Amino acid sequence: MHKIALFGAGKIGEAITGLLTKSGRYQVRVADLSLERAKIVAEMWPGTEAVALKLEDEKSTKNVLSGCEAVLSALPYYCNPRVAELAIQNGLHYFDLTEDVETTDKVSKLGRDASICVMPQCGLAPGFVSVAATFLANTFESVDSIKMRVGALPIYPSNQLKYNLTWSTEGLINEYGNICEVVHRGKRRNAFALEGYERFSLDGDEYEAFNTSGGLGTLCDTMEGKVRTLDYKSIRYPGHRDLIAFLMNELRFNEDRETLKTVFERSISTTAQDKCLIFVEARGHVKKRFVQRTYASTVYNTVIDGKHFSAIQLTTASGICTPLDMVLTGKLSKRKGFVKCEDISLLDFLDNEFGRHYKDEKALKGIAV
Repeated sequence: MHKIALFGAGKIGEAITGLLTKSGRYQVRVADLSLERAKIVAEMWPGTEAVALKLEDEKSTKNVLSGCEAVLSALPYYCNPRVAELAIQNGLHYFDLTEDVETTDKVSKLGRDASICVMPQCGLAPGFVSVAATFLANTFESVDSIKMRVGALPIYPSNQLKYNLTWSTEGLINEYGNICEVVHRGKRRNAFALEGYERFSLDGDEYEAFNTSGGLGTLCDTMEGKVRTLDYKSIRYPGHRDLIAFLMNELRFNEDRETLKTVFERSISTTAQDKCLIFVEARGHVKKRFVQRTYASTVYNTVIDGKHFSAIQLTTASGICTPLDMVLTGKLSKRKGFVKCEDISLLDFLDNEFGRHYKDEKALKGIAV
């Protein structure tokens, strides 16, 4: 039985606890700034321990980590450097879900010479999408371009934005407002969020996509000099981008994100009736032929063991539980220092007990494996 400390008892933390607990191989200690919230999660999943989290109190936090093999952070991004520091000091493997580039830079520097695994950005995007992109890239003799498109969308959009809050509001606003990273003409570059607008169809439905920050994770570092172009864009229903650009740029809410967070959470409802679209396209050369290969999949909200999981809960929780499990069971070859999500094999990921929630047999058809 592996004992794990989970920091953060929100909706994603709830799903992580559920997946690990129901496997029968994990005991989860859920820690949250709100002990009441941690207790709610613990009551949902028998055998789970609920404790109060006080990150500013080092002794208290060490007690929370005591006896655990790893710590998973489902806290807001700005908490993660401190959590990573404590994990390294106490010899625990560390995993997080952050999409924030600056936070990941801090965590990667902390983990560079660590004796344990330090792996940030283990959700859907960043996270699984980099695993899929690397898999496609490796099927070519030389890769020319990689396009990564991901969207967590309501199935029944009914407001003007055609969007519901399905994950962290702070993380969402960061995606819309922070600088994006791309590879252009083989070199790592910066790009503006909300730019790079495009329209496309998938399974007969019309979508738009545009630059957002953080979704590439560490893939720019990995692929710079190896690919001509690489970019990441968020998928939304048509019309969303223009309204967000009006709020962020013309009304200047990018300069007042706290107010925008308040407005969003007051006015945009949440929903658990959602889907996550994953679309990765790579082009390159195979035996002197210029070839395109695509990995496309849709994950829907579902019921597991009588409990409902939204699609974003399921994909994000699976995204962090899979590398955790692979490290603790010895299935991941690199288990020390700073580890990137793209170090994981897609086929090994999908073969994992937790990674199977991403599995779509159609997605791999026609791709050389």
